[in-house]
Formats: sequence, C-alpha cells, structure tokens
Amino acid sequence: MKFQASELPLGKPQSRRSKTSKLAPLIALTILLTIPLYYPTIRDSSKKLSDTSHVFDESLDEPIIKPTSHLETPPPEITKIGGDVAAEDHREPPPAAAAARKKHGRKKRTRKPQTDSVIAQREEINNNDKTQITITSSRGDIRSRLLDDEKCDLFSGEWVPNPEGPYYTNDTCNAIQEHQNCLKFGRPDRGFLKWKWKPDDCELPVFDPTRFLELVRGKSIAFVGDSVARNHMQSLICLLSRVANPVDLSGPLDQNKRYEYREHDFNISMFWAPYLVKTSKTDPNDEKRPFKLYLDEFDDHWTTRIALFDYVIISAGHWFFRPTYFYLNSTLVGCLYCPESNVNHLTSYFSYRRAFRTAFRAINAANFNGVAFLRTYAPSHFEGAAWDKGGDCARTRPYGRNEVVLEDYSLEMYLIQLEELRIAQKAGRRTGGRFRLFDATRAMLLRPDGHPSKYGHWPVANQTFANDCVHWCLPGPIDSWNDFLQELLKREIGESR
Repeated sequence: MKFQASELPLGKPQSRRSKTSKLAPLIALTILLTIPLYYPTIRDSSKKLSDTSHVFDESLDEPIIKPTSHLETPPPEITKIGGDVAAEDHREPPPAAAAARKKHGRKKRTRKPQTDSVIAQREEINNNDKTQITITSSRGDIRSRLLDDEKCDLFSGEWVPNPEGPYYTNDTCNAIQEHQNCLKFGRPDRGFLKWKWKPDDCELPVFDPTRFLELVRGKSIAFVGDSVARNHMQSLICLLSRVANPVDLSGPLDQNKRYEYREHDFNISMFWAPYLVKTSKTDPNDEKRPFKLYLDEFDDHWTTRIALFDYVIISAGHWFFRPTYFYLNSTLVGCLYCPESNVNHLTSYFSYRRAFRTAFRAINAANFNGVAFLRTYAPSHFEGAAWDKGGDCARTRPYGRNEVVLEDYSLEMYLIQLEELRIAQKAGRRTGGRFRLFDATRAMLLRPDGHPSKYGHWPVANQTFANDCVHWCLPGPIDSWNDFLQELLKREIGESR
C-alpha cells in the first residue's frame, strides 16, 4: 500500500501576531516570573507565550480564547523541530508577503463587504471568549496537577542505549502497513532501533507480552483518533505477536479495526475519528477537501460504543491543521484556511480545544466505567522545508534532552490537551469518570530519527513523494508507548484491587 499523502497535514500551523503595547515589558517580566520550568523540554519565552490566545482559568474550568481574523505567516526559513511546519499555506499573507506578491505581479485579494449578520456573529464570538492576552501561572503547573505525586513520573527522562532491541521485525509481524515498513523499503541504518526510554526517577520495564496479556485478560482496549493512533495500535499488535496473534474481524480497507485474542479473552478496537467530534465532508468523494467540524456535537460512531470498553486511549493532532469549517450550535462560526472573506478566520487551536472538550464530555456522558487515557501530541520533525517542499527527517539518532525544546504550535497543542484533561478530570469526579495522562510528547520530541521519511515506499521513476515525518517506523520508537501503556495498566489494576 502506498503512503497515504492525505494523512499528512494540508494546512500550516499558525503563530499569532504579537501586538505592540506599552505594557509589553511588564507582560514579559510577569511571564518570566510566573511560569515555572515545569517540564524539562518546554522552555517558554515571553514572545512565544505572550502570543498565545488561550488563558486557562481553572476556577472557571473554562479557557479564555481569543479568535483572530488575520494570522501572521511564519517566515519560510523557520522550520522549528516540534512545530508542525509541514503544511501548505492557505492564508492571507502578512503585509511583507503581500508586498512581495504585488511586486511580482500577483493580484491582491479584495475583501468583500461584511454583512451585518457576519459582523454580529464575530462580535458574539469575541464577547463569549472573554478576550485576554494574560498568561496565568496555571499554564505552567497544569502538568504537575495531572500526575500522581506518589508515583514516579514515567514521562520525564531521556533515551538510553538498548542493544536488545528491536523485539520484532517486519518479517515476524503482519500488522505493519507499507508506509511504516521502513526496513522493507531499504532504510540502511539500524541504530534507531537500539534505544529505550529511561524515566529520571525510576525504571520503566520493557514491554513483556506474556505479562501484558495477563494484565488485560477479560478486558478490552479502544484506540480513538487518527492514523498515529492506529500506528500505536499496530505497534501493540506487533509486540504481542511474539506470543499470540489475534483474529482480525475487520475488512482490509476498513479504517475501523477490531482484533480478538480469544485465548486470552482480550480484544482491541480502533475507532477512526481524526477530529474526535461529529464531522461531514464538503465533498463526499474527496477527503482532501475541507471538512465541516461540529465542535459541540458528539461523534456517535465511537461515543455510543465506548461504554463497552475497559480502557480508552484518545488522541488527535495533525488533522487539525487542514482547511476546515467550524460549527457551534449547528451554525457556522468560523473557518481555518477557507477562501471566504465573510467567515470569521480562526486558528487550529480554536477547533482543537473544543474538540477535546466535547470528546471528554462525551466520555463522561456515556456511562463509561473504565479508564480514559489522553495520549498527548506527538510532534512531527520536518527539517529544511515544509512537508510539501522537500522537508525531511533524516537524522539517525535521538536528540539529547537539552538539544531541543518544545515550542510554537506543538507547545500550544500540548498545553491545550493538558488543560482540557484537567477539566475532564474534575467533571469525572461527579460522574465517576477516570481520566489519566499518557504523556508521549516529551519522549517523541527527542526522536527525529524514528519516522519513515522516504522509506515508506520504493522509489518510482519521475515521481516525487512527500517524506513522512509524521508517522513512525515499525519497529521503532513508538514501541515505547506500549512500555508506558503496560506500566499505566499495572498502576490502574493495582489501584482497583
């Protein structure tokens, strides 16, 4: 199967235009004093964080979001690791870019007059979102509130050599999709397979398939999300293949999967839900066309079935950089990278936050008695250019813990997830829902060497393919997610006894 280019992001993550203010020095000083260095890979600068549009007021359980009608395009030379610059820009450019277009003879788009209804709609969104550009300390310490103080933080650490890896190959596991089959398609190096994650304050045992199947006997796990969630599920199946192979109850082309380990009374399902919420296509026959996102409505495809499972691993990310239309109360309230001038132009953060809010609300409303894990955002690693301009991820070893920082788009997506998880946890205390942090962001930020790059297909004469720096090779560093999963399940089962 050829690599699915449609699974790559089709839009460009955005950064906010910072506004000049007399209070800027005071704001910058406040930021430096109030945001602790709570996470080893996250180094917040006053520029990056003061540009953010989200303020998390935990007392209200409500983030304050500032929509915008104009977004500044990052300079083309910026290809920050951890920021998804893998995208095509569909936005109106900033003044400098507009001037360049004019110089080269390209027409500047003329904006149509706005109707009264559109102006009123924009004013309503602005009023409801309580526009602020204040950074509160809760953004800095939100992660610590999501972890159990009495248990080791599994997710702060570094990659250390592991000569015993890998624990399966593309010959021993039949669950590997072509575009993740790096060894089959000629990746020459093997060093990327010889690492394991080491938490700072404890040991993380390597995945033991026999022990894992004992832990999950009589249980079920659902993965909810996009192709990276499926990537995770396939890693789990490959690791288990050393001792057991499941019965596949799904069709070969079905995005939704179900596997049964009948001898162990255990099953795994995959629910394809890249936006987590109810969606519809603007063109039913073309998945590359913009989607309509109904950000306050449940996706019944997975939310009506989730109560049947013991564990749910929910995640989403790169699809939110695609052109989309946003609906609240069945009414169009904005868009991302749409051509219409009479629609409020918002950011991917707007939809990302509301999608997770709705997804967690659906779990709490579903009489779900199991445990829901939020697997956090896994950054892509395009370097040198955008994904469709030849950007690549050709490194052959992990970063050291101090070689790279989480910033820009990836930092904002990550913080949104943490904030929404915190809200879900508090709501779950009333409904009985249990929500846990599965923090893959730190570990995967340090693995630019783990993507397929050009090794997800054979070269084809006179054809150019986008390098894949979003998904993960199998075997590869994503296998460590199941080291995490095994330990997290041990903790849950220990607590329930």
